[in-house]
Amino acid sequence: MDALGSRIKKLREQLGISQQDLADKFGVSRPTISQIESGARKICAEELKKLADIFNISVDGLLNLEKPPLVFVRENKETYKAKPEIRINVPQKNLEKFKEVFLYVLNKVGSKPNIGETVIYKLLYFIDFDYYEKYEEQLIGATYLKNRYGPTPIEFAKIVENLIKAKEIIKVKDKYFTYPQTKYLPLRNPDLTKLKASEIAIIDNVLNRLSDKNAKEVSDYSHNDVPWLTTQEGKTIEYESVFYRTTPYSVREYNEHIL
Repeated sequence: MDALGSRIKKLREQLGISQQDLADKFGVSRPTISQIESGARKICAEELKKLADIFNISVDGLLNLEKPPLVFVRENKETYKAKPEIRINVPQKNLEKFKEVFLYVLNKVGSKPNIGETVIYKLLYFIDFDYYEKYEEQLIGATYLKNRYGPTPIEFAKIVENLIKAKEIIKVKDKYFTYPQTKYLPLRNPDLTKLKASEIAIIDNVLNRLSDKNAKEVSDYSHNDVPWLTTQEGKTIEYESVFYRTTPYSVREYNEHIL
Protein backbone atom coordinates (compact mmCIF):
# COMPACT_ATOMS: atom_id res chain seq x y z
CA MET A 1 0.00 0.00 0.00
CA ASP A 2 1.47 3.40 -0.98
CA ALA A 3 1.40 6.45 1.30
CA LEU A 4 -1.46 8.26 -0.47
CA GLY A 5 -3.55 5.12 -0.69
CA SER A 6 -2.98 4.46 3.01
CA ARG A 7 -4.03 8.02 3.83
CA ILE A 8 -7.22 7.74 1.78
CA LYS A 9 -8.06 4.49 3.57
CA LYS A 10 -7.43 6.07 6.98
CA LEU A 11 -9.64 9.07 6.19
CA ARG A 12 -12.41 6.78 4.92
CA GLU A 13 -12.30 4.64 8.06
CA GLN A 14 -12.29 7.68 10.38
CA LEU A 15 -15.47 8.86 8.70
CA GLY A 16 -16.99 5.42 9.25
CA ILE A 17 -17.77 4.77 5.58
CA SER A 18 -17.17 1.60 3.60
CA GLN A 19 -15.29 1.24 0.31
CA GLN A 20 -18.67 0.97 -1.42
CA ASP A 21 -19.88 4.19 0.21
CA LEU A 22 -16.77 6.01 -1.01
CA ALA A 23 -17.10 4.44 -4.44
CA ASP A 24 -20.68 5.72 -4.72
CA LYS A 25 -19.61 9.25 -3.76
CA PHE A 26 -16.58 9.15 -6.06
CA GLY A 27 -18.51 7.69 -9.00
CA VAL A 28 -16.41 4.55 -9.45
CA SER A 29 -16.69 0.86 -8.56
CA ARG A 30 -15.75 -0.58 -5.17
CA PRO A 31 -12.79 -2.55 -6.68
CA THR A 32 -11.45 0.78 -7.98
CA ILE A 33 -11.41 2.20 -4.45
CA SER A 34 -9.64 -0.94 -3.28
CA GLN A 35 -7.03 -0.45 -6.01
CA ILE A 36 -6.55 3.22 -5.09
CA GLU A 37 -6.08 2.38 -1.41
CA SER A 38 -3.58 -0.39 -2.23
CA GLY A 39 -1.65 1.86 -4.62
CA ALA A 40 -2.44 -0.32 -7.64
CA ARG A 41 -4.33 2.55 -9.32
CA LYS A 42 -3.04 6.11 -9.43
CA ILE A 43 -5.34 9.14 -9.33
CA CYS A 44 -5.15 12.31 -11.39
CA ALA A 45 -5.33 15.94 -10.21
CA GLU A 46 -9.07 16.18 -10.92
CA GLU A 47 -9.71 13.02 -8.88
CA LEU A 48 -7.57 14.36 -6.03
CA LYS A 49 -9.79 17.46 -5.87
CA LYS A 50 -12.92 15.31 -5.86
CA LEU A 51 -11.59 13.11 -3.03
CA ALA A 52 -10.57 16.18 -1.02
CA ASP A 53 -14.10 17.56 -1.37
CA ILE A 54 -15.59 14.24 -0.21
CA PHE A 55 -13.36 14.25 2.88
CA ASN A 56 -13.96 17.99 3.49
CA ILE A 57 -10.25 18.85 3.45
CA SER A 58 -7.97 20.74 1.08
CA VAL A 59 -5.95 18.98 -1.62
CA ASP A 60 -2.82 20.05 0.26
CA GLY A 61 -4.24 18.41 3.37
CA LEU A 62 -4.91 15.22 1.44
CA LEU A 63 -1.36 15.20 0.05
CA ASN A 64 0.33 16.12 3.35
CA LEU A 65 1.51 12.56 3.80
CA GLU A 66 3.86 13.31 6.69
CA LYS A 67 0.98 14.41 8.89
CA PRO A 68 -1.48 11.69 9.91
CA PRO A 69 -5.13 12.50 9.14
CA LEU A 70 -6.97 13.66 12.22
CA VAL A 71 -10.55 14.06 13.22
CA PHE A 72 -10.65 17.43 14.96
CA VAL A 73 -13.44 18.02 17.47
CA ARG A 74 -14.00 21.73 17.99
CA GLU A 75 -14.43 22.61 21.66
CA ASN A 76 -15.14 26.34 21.50
CA LYS A 77 -16.77 29.01 19.36
CA GLU A 78 -13.64 30.03 17.45
CA THR A 79 -13.99 29.97 13.68
CA TYR A 80 -11.32 27.70 12.23
CA LYS A 81 -9.78 28.22 8.81
CA ALA A 82 -9.24 25.33 6.43
CA LYS A 83 -6.79 22.82 7.90
CA PRO A 84 -5.59 19.38 6.78
CA GLU A 85 -8.07 17.76 9.15
CA ILE A 86 -11.67 16.64 9.08
CA ARG A 87 -13.52 19.42 10.87
CA ILE A 88 -16.31 18.42 13.24
CA ASN A 89 -18.22 20.93 15.33
CA VAL A 90 -19.54 19.84 18.70
CA PRO A 91 -20.74 22.35 21.31
CA GLN A 92 -18.30 22.28 24.22
CA LYS A 93 -21.05 21.60 26.75
CA ASN A 94 -21.92 18.42 24.86
CA LEU A 95 -18.43 16.91 24.78
CA GLU A 96 -18.51 15.86 28.42
CA LYS A 97 -22.13 14.77 27.97
CA PHE A 98 -21.07 12.47 25.11
CA LYS A 99 -18.45 10.84 27.35
CA GLU A 100 -20.79 10.34 30.29
CA VAL A 101 -23.61 8.95 28.13
CA PHE A 102 -21.18 6.55 26.48
CA LEU A 103 -19.85 5.42 29.87
CA TYR A 104 -23.42 5.03 31.16
CA VAL A 105 -24.27 2.80 28.18
CA LEU A 106 -21.12 0.73 28.64
CA ASN A 107 -21.74 0.24 32.35
CA LYS A 108 -25.33 -0.83 31.73
CA VAL A 109 -25.00 -3.10 28.67
CA GLY A 110 -21.38 -3.10 27.46
CA SER A 111 -20.69 -6.59 28.80
CA LYS A 112 -23.49 -8.18 26.74
CA PRO A 113 -21.98 -10.37 24.01
CA ASN A 114 -23.94 -8.61 21.24
CA ILE A 115 -22.83 -5.09 22.21
CA GLY A 116 -20.05 -4.17 19.81
CA GLU A 117 -19.20 -0.91 18.10
CA THR A 118 -21.95 -1.14 15.47
CA VAL A 119 -24.68 -1.67 18.07
CA ILE A 120 -23.31 1.22 20.17
CA TYR A 121 -23.52 3.54 17.13
CA LYS A 122 -27.23 2.80 16.81
CA LEU A 123 -27.92 3.05 20.55
CA LEU A 124 -26.34 6.52 20.59
CA TYR A 125 -28.36 7.53 17.52
CA PHE A 126 -31.67 6.53 19.09
CA ILE A 127 -30.72 8.14 22.40
CA ASP A 128 -29.94 11.42 20.63
CA PHE A 129 -32.93 11.42 18.27
CA ASP A 130 -35.45 10.16 20.83
CA TYR A 131 -34.44 12.89 23.23
CA TYR A 132 -34.63 15.55 20.53
CA GLU A 133 -38.08 14.39 19.47
CA LYS A 134 -39.45 14.38 23.00
CA TYR A 135 -37.85 17.55 24.40
CA GLU A 136 -36.88 19.56 21.30
CA GLU A 137 -33.33 19.99 22.55
CA GLN A 138 -30.14 18.04 22.09
CA LEU A 139 -28.77 15.51 24.53
CA ILE A 140 -25.38 14.67 23.01
CA GLY A 141 -25.91 16.50 19.73
CA ALA A 142 -23.59 14.23 17.76
CA THR A 143 -23.42 14.34 13.96
CA TYR A 144 -24.75 11.18 12.33
CA LEU A 145 -24.01 10.16 8.75
CA LYS A 146 -26.24 7.84 6.74
CA ASN A 147 -24.46 4.80 5.38
CA ARG A 148 -25.54 1.33 4.39
CA TYR A 149 -24.97 0.07 7.95
CA GLY A 150 -27.23 2.69 9.52
CA PRO A 151 -26.54 6.00 11.31
CA THR A 152 -22.88 6.51 12.26
CA PRO A 153 -21.70 9.21 14.73
CA ILE A 154 -18.61 10.77 13.16
CA GLU A 155 -17.30 12.19 16.46
CA PHE A 156 -17.19 8.71 18.01
CA ALA A 157 -13.61 7.78 17.04
CA LYS A 158 -12.13 10.94 18.55
CA ILE A 159 -14.17 10.68 21.75
CA VAL A 160 -13.08 7.04 22.15
CA GLU A 161 -9.45 7.97 21.54
CA ASN A 162 -9.62 10.57 24.32
CA LEU A 163 -11.30 8.13 26.73
CA ILE A 164 -8.69 5.45 26.06
CA LYS A 165 -5.85 7.94 26.64
CA ALA A 166 -7.47 8.98 29.91
CA LYS A 167 -7.72 5.31 30.91
CA GLU A 168 -11.49 5.56 31.26
CA ILE A 169 -12.29 2.75 28.79
CA ILE A 170 -10.43 -0.05 27.05
CA LYS A 171 -10.89 -1.27 23.49
CA VAL A 172 -11.09 -5.03 22.93
CA LYS A 173 -11.07 -6.98 19.67
CA ASP A 174 -13.43 -9.92 19.99
CA LYS A 175 -15.78 -12.14 18.00
CA TYR A 176 -19.55 -12.41 18.04
CA PHE A 177 -20.11 -15.96 16.82
CA THR A 178 -17.90 -15.99 13.68
CA TYR A 179 -17.97 -12.20 13.11
CA PRO A 180 -15.16 -9.85 14.22
CA GLN A 181 -16.31 -7.40 16.86
CA THR A 182 -14.89 -4.30 18.53
CA LYS A 183 -15.98 -3.93 22.15
CA TYR A 184 -15.42 -1.14 24.66
CA LEU A 185 -15.31 -1.81 28.39
CA PRO A 186 -15.61 0.95 31.03
CA LEU A 187 -12.91 1.57 33.63
CA ARG A 188 -15.04 3.99 35.64
CA ASN A 189 -18.68 4.70 36.37
CA PRO A 190 -20.41 7.63 34.68
CA ASP A 191 -20.70 10.92 36.53
CA LEU A 192 -24.48 10.98 37.01
CA THR A 193 -24.38 14.61 38.16
CA LYS A 194 -23.84 15.51 34.49
CA LEU A 195 -27.00 13.71 33.35
CA LYS A 196 -30.54 14.96 34.00
CA ALA A 197 -33.29 12.61 35.10
CA SER A 198 -35.06 13.10 31.75
CA GLU A 199 -31.86 12.15 29.91
CA ILE A 200 -31.35 9.00 31.96
CA ALA A 201 -34.98 8.02 31.35
CA ILE A 202 -34.52 8.27 27.57
CA ILE A 203 -31.25 6.35 27.68
CA ASP A 204 -32.79 3.57 29.78
CA ASN A 205 -35.78 3.37 27.44
CA VAL A 206 -33.50 2.93 24.40
CA LEU A 207 -31.39 0.31 26.17
CA ASN A 208 -34.47 -1.62 27.28
CA ARG A 209 -35.85 -1.64 23.73
CA LEU A 210 -32.74 -2.24 21.68
CA SER A 211 -29.76 -3.54 23.66
CA ASP A 212 -30.62 -7.20 23.07
CA LYS A 213 -30.48 -6.79 19.28
CA ASN A 214 -27.38 -7.83 17.38
CA ALA A 215 -25.62 -5.58 14.86
CA LYS A 216 -27.72 -6.67 11.88
CA GLU A 217 -31.00 -6.48 13.77
CA VAL A 218 -30.42 -2.99 15.15
CA SER A 219 -29.06 -1.75 11.80
CA ASP A 220 -32.12 -3.09 9.99
CA TYR A 221 -34.33 -1.47 12.62
CA SER A 222 -32.64 1.91 12.14
CA HIS A 223 -33.23 1.70 8.38
CA ASN A 224 -36.98 2.13 8.88
CA ASP A 225 -36.72 5.27 11.00
CA VAL A 226 -37.87 8.37 9.07
CA PRO A 227 -34.68 10.45 9.70
CA TRP A 228 -32.59 7.69 8.07
CA LEU A 229 -35.13 7.04 5.29
CA THR A 230 -35.32 10.69 4.26
CA THR A 231 -31.53 11.29 4.13
CA GLN A 232 -29.36 10.74 1.07
CA GLU A 233 -26.55 8.19 1.31
CA GLY A 234 -23.44 9.72 2.87
CA LYS A 235 -25.24 12.87 4.06
CA THR A 236 -25.80 14.17 7.59
CA ILE A 237 -29.07 13.05 9.18
CA GLU A 238 -30.99 16.16 10.22
CA TYR A 239 -32.47 16.22 13.71
CA GLU A 240 -35.58 18.11 12.56
CA SER A 241 -36.72 15.10 10.51
CA VAL A 242 -37.43 13.28 13.77
CA PHE A 243 -40.78 15.08 14.03
CA TYR A 244 -42.08 13.10 11.05
CA ARG A 245 -41.52 9.72 12.67
CA THR A 246 -44.13 7.01 12.49
CA THR A 247 -45.13 4.26 14.90
CA PRO A 248 -43.31 2.42 16.48
CA TYR A 249 -40.37 4.86 16.35
CA SER A 250 -42.03 7.98 17.71
CA VAL A 251 -41.53 8.53 21.45
CA ARG A 252 -43.75 11.58 21.82
CA GLU A 253 -47.46 12.24 22.03
CA TYR A 254 -47.94 15.32 19.89
CA ASN A 255 -50.52 16.86 22.18
CA GLU A 256 -47.75 17.06 24.80
CA HIS A 257 -46.54 20.48 25.92
CA ILE A 258 -42.81 20.90 26.41
CA LEU A 259 -42.16 22.60 29.75
